[in-house]
Parts: sequence; C-alpha cells; structure tokens
Amino acid sequence: MKLTNFFDGKWQDIGEEKYTAVLNPASGEQLAEVRMSTKEDVDLAIAAATKAQKKWALVPAPKRADYLYEIGRLMKEKKEHLAQVLTKEMGKVIEEGRGEVQEGIDMAFYMAGEGRRLFGETTPSELADKFAMSVRAPIGVVGLITPWNFPVAIATWKSFPAIVAGNTFIWKPATETPMMAYEMAKIFEEAGLPDGVANIVFGSGSEVGTAMIEHPDVKVISFTGSTETGSKVAELGGRHLKKVSLEMGGKNAVIVMEDADLSLAVEGILWSAFGTAGQRCTACSRVIVHKDVKKELEVKLLEQMEKLTIGDGLDESVKIGPVINKKALDKIHSYIKIGQEEGANLLVGGNVLEEGDLANGNYYAPTLFTDVKPNMRIAQEEIFGPVVSLIEVGSLEEAIEVNNGVKFGLSSSIFSRDVNKVFRAQRDLDTGIVYVNAGTTGAEIHLPFGGTKGTGNGHRDSGVAALDVYTEWKSIYVDFSGKLQRAQIDTE
Repeated sequence: MKLTNFFDGKWQDIGEEKYTAVLNPASGEQLAEVRMSTKEDVDLAIAAATKAQKKWALVPAPKRADYLYEIGRLMKEKKEHLAQVLTKEMGKVIEEGRGEVQEGIDMAFYMAGEGRRLFGETTPSELADKFAMSVRAPIGVVGLITPWNFPVAIATWKSFPAIVAGNTFIWKPATETPMMAYEMAKIFEEAGLPDGVANIVFGSGSEVGTAMIEHPDVKVISFTGSTETGSKVAELGGRHLKKVSLEMGGKNAVIVMEDADLSLAVEGILWSAFGTAGQRCTACSRVIVHKDVKKELEVKLLEQMEKLTIGDGLDESVKIGPVINKKALDKIHSYIKIGQEEGANLLVGGNVLEEGDLANGNYYAPTLFTDVKPNMRIAQEEIFGPVVSLIEVGSLEEAIEVNNGVKFGLSSSIFSRDVNKVFRAQRDLDTGIVYVNAGTTGAEIHLPFGGTKGTGNGHRDSGVAALDVYTEWKSIYVDFSGKLQRAQIDTE
C-alpha cells in the first residue's frame, strides 16, 4: 500500500517518487509506504488551498459547519476501524485508540456548533449616530504540523476550527503515522468537503515543514512537537511574519500530599505515567510526594506496576504498548544511566523488553526511580517514555516550588482532601492545565489546551480559544450621522 498526497480534492502522485516504510512498532511489520514529498509538492498543494479559500470564506459559517457534522458522523460510523489502524501504526493500546478517535468525533461536533456562534462583539460608540462592532474573519491558508503520538486528536484540534472559521489548510502529519491522515482524507472526500479545503502532504519536517513555513501564501503555522523543533519553527515563522501557534513539551508532576487518598493517587499516576507508554506531552514523569506518605506510596506503586501487562495494543488485555521506534527506545534507555550516575535509586524497570512475543517490537519496561532530587536531569528533561521519578518534599509550598522549577508548564496535578491546599495549588501551579484528585492527562475538547514557559507561546488548541489561532479580529464602524465625525476629537 502506497500513501500518496491528497490535495485539490484528488490523490496526487506526480513528480519525483520517493517513499519510506511505515512500521508497526509492536511487531516491526511493514504496514505501508508513504511518499516523501518535495517543495514542489508543497507548492502545488498551497496553490490549490489558496484558490479554494476565496470561495470557502464566502460559504456561510453554518453551512461550513454542516461539513463538520458529516465528518463527525462518518468518524463515529468508522470508529472501530480508525482505532484499529491507529493502534497498528502508533502502538497505543486499543482502548486508548478508541478514546482518541472519540476525541476527534467530539471536536467535529463541538466545532460544528461554532458555525452558528463565531461570536464577535458590539459596543457603544463614543459618537452619536455611530455603530461599532468587531467580528472574526478567516486568515487564509493555514499550515498544520502534527506529531505521531496523537495522530487523529491533535489533527482535529487544529483542522476543524480552521475549517469552520473559513480557512483552508495544508496538513503535514508525522512520517511515523501517515495512515491516520490517509483515513481522514478519505473521510473528507466522503463528506463532500469542497476541493482544496483539506490538503495533506506527506514528508519530512526539514523538507515539507520548512517549505510550508517559508511559503508566502501560508499565513498561520500550528505546530505540536518537541520544544527544540518548536523553537526553530517559531524562529523561521517569525522571519516570515507568520502567526505561529506552538504546543510543545512537558515535564508534568503529580503532587501527593500527606492527606491524599493513596489508592486513588496510585491509579492516577499509573494512568498518567504509563498510558501511551509515557509518550504524551501531558504524561506524568515526576511524582512529588510528602515525606509522611512517601514510603507507603512507593510500595503501593510497585505492587500495581507488577500487574501491568505489556504487548501488542490490539490485545484487549494489554495495558502498555510499545514506544514508537528504536530511536525512542535508545533515548529512553540513555536516561536510565543518567539517573543512576546522578544518584537516583532505580527501583524497577530500566530495561528494554526483548523476550518472546516482544522481541520484534519496541518495548520498554515501566520504570520507577526514587530518591530523585529536583535538579537532576531525569527530573528536568522530557524523556517521553514510561519513566517516573519520585521526589520527596516536606510541605505544599515546597511541592509547588519543585513543580514550577522546570522549563515546561503544561500539566500538573494534586491529590489532597484539604480544600485549602487544593485552592492554593490551583492558583500557584505554573501550568496551563491543573488537575485535582486526578492524573495529569485527560483533556476535554471544550477547554483550552496548552501550557506556559517552554511548553508554548501563548496560543491554545481546543475550546473556543482555538478560534483565536485561525481568525483575525476585524473592527467595523458604521457612521450614519451624515457628517464627518472624528474619534476623540468630536466627542464634545
């Protein structure tokens, strides 16, 4: 199976042909081949999007929304198929695959609702017989660059608000997970989305991503990925005066206070740390625990970690699937040596799993360090795998200080029964998302998603806030006085 580009409403296979293999991380099996596109492919796709956008912007927003309702309906109809494809190419367990597809369905229906809102504002003018208002206007062609760990959800967070706002888009999915983009392109086709509104160009970030950012007809770039790459995207985009929206890394912590429900905290930590094999920007990689309950929490965590099942995510009994590729395995494993050299105590895990059915996949053992100091690299740097560090503290104030003492600011969590502690924490934790008596994952699509510091640049995916990325504010003044009135001058 060869995956080719989709733009101008057609499957395109023109120009230089170069393909790379798409592998199942659970087994090493080749699933497909994906086109590695060139700048010429990008230029053609952007030309189609530019041409289509002028007409698309004139379609009434409620009519644009009707396409999203149909896309949501088709995703719901094909949910199990999409989840199976997702698990095969990305590796997350099938339960999580279904949840991710549901997130895309939810986003389709939510953003379709915005087609009858897209609210602006009316406000009194300071002058007589004058009307003042502001409205949202589409920006034009937007470029979307999405990661492999949530190949459907994040793509829908970006593309659906862009569509309903009257933009067209070019989407560069991750090379590791192109099959979900292929499936979505087929859904766009079946839903009857006009030619050129949705365009998909496969390929590398250095080739396709750079060409998108540098093209003068692409007005917005929305990127999700590593902080290092995001910084380069921002720099290049800034040079070309693009609006750039970044959602990047995380070093998220669960705070466990001495009055917490420890069994609930353990559940939250396990789900946040080891779901998607730790490959979430919201994954818990630090547990900041009060000294009075540290030992008890440690024991409970170890007991439950022993029960985790690891294997191919298509097996309904499996709780942890593989990591995405061999490069990821090597990176994760390199941090084990770093942690030990820094003086952390490795309690469990810390090894690649290569026995039996796991031999051909990319599996890493769930790993727990204790006696970790806040300034250690394993407590500061994003590992992006199933590795957790336990950090002991003596107070809520110290816990908050440790939580905030990293360069990231995406998600945080506190387990406590004390309402006063909870309210202090949700005020003082320097993250874009705060959970109370839950783990660090589980964002809902009607709230803004994003973070502070090295996690982002002030923009948000999801919720109404996402519309700010894909619209410009236009202020309109209607003077029906029949004479020239000068603001601030003729107010007397």
